[in-house]
Amino acid sequence: MKVGVIGAGGYAGGELLRLLLSHPEVREVVAGSESLAGKPVTAAHPNLRKRTDLQFVRYEDVTGCDVLFLSLPNGSHRAGEFEERAKLVIDLSSDHRLRDPEDYETWYGAAHPRPWALGQWVYGIPEVHRGQIKGAARVTGAGCNATATILALLPLFAADVVDRARDVVVECKVGSSEGGRQPSEDSHHPERVGVVRSFRPVGHRHTAEAEQELALGGERPRIDLSVTSVELVRGVLATAHVYVKQPLEEKDLWRIYRERYASEPFVRIVKERSGIFRYPEPKLLAGTNFADVGFAVDPRGDRIVALCAIDNLVKGAAGNGVQAMNVALGIDERAGLEFVGLHP
Repeated sequence: MKVGVIGAGGYAGGELLRLLLSHPEVREVVAGSESLAGKPVTAAHPNLRKRTDLQFVRYEDVTGCDVLFLSLPNGSHRAGEFEERAKLVIDLSSDHRLRDPEDYETWYGAAHPRPWALGQWVYGIPEVHRGQIKGAARVTGAGCNATATILALLPLFAADVVDRARDVVVECKVGSSEGGRQPSEDSHHPERVGVVRSFRPVGHRHTAEAEQELALGGERPRIDLSVTSVELVRGVLATAHVYVKQPLEEKDLWRIYRERYASEPFVRIVKERSGIFRYPEPKLLAGTNFADVGFAVDPRGDRIVALCAIDNLVKGAAGNGVQAMNVALGIDERAGLEFVGLHP
């Protein structure tokens, strides 16, 4: 395949290049960047030194591709310029994640410029929509905090054990790369290092994605999502507090999570009795497409704490996109994504 990346100069774009250059079914990669056109890819992504001699090209030169990834800023709404350039287009931005135009206007503060297009895109988490992604021509990415929240809670909602009359409270602790490559005052090292900063205690836009995807044919849940910046570069840890219809024991949760995730190639259940990594830990996932999920039962029985850790740039962005590409095209879902991470 020939695969193009629009917006290849950013962090997620760089991860796409890293993954695609090692993908067994990709013969050619085209890296599009208006601001870096003519420069070597390694000028923005030095980790790719001696791995590629690619140069960035202008967007108009990203043509003749079988697959096209859009790694553009949220709200750019430029998909219309590119979606006819490839049979399969995967948009990693938030522009097409929400199905309801009213949801988009509520959470993004403006009307969607192409509301009619929203229904043409499949929400691209394979663990949720694998059947719809197969053979699809238009697939979205998913928000990194939404991905961690959804994967933490999906088995509980799928098993219909959640008390939907009560809110679900989720706290996501996130690394600095979630803010993207463009520097700002809050990413300045003296201001960022050492922090546990309440970045978005209410109103985070990924809330809408989680509520949308966890409705699962029933009443849409209310999810109260807070996001806190911590001293990480990569990583998201979602800690979700959910109340259940009737008391559950740990053995019940093992059954529920295994039934949902036993055959998933990138979801690992992490629930150990001893050791320092008893629950999901983002440090172990840097550079990988794994999502580690875990759970704990409140001794009072009615509350479950569900957890999920991911690398926000991989399973939360580029890796999930490549996984969706593999599913859409009928390729081995693990192709190009088998790096297992580092320890220590």
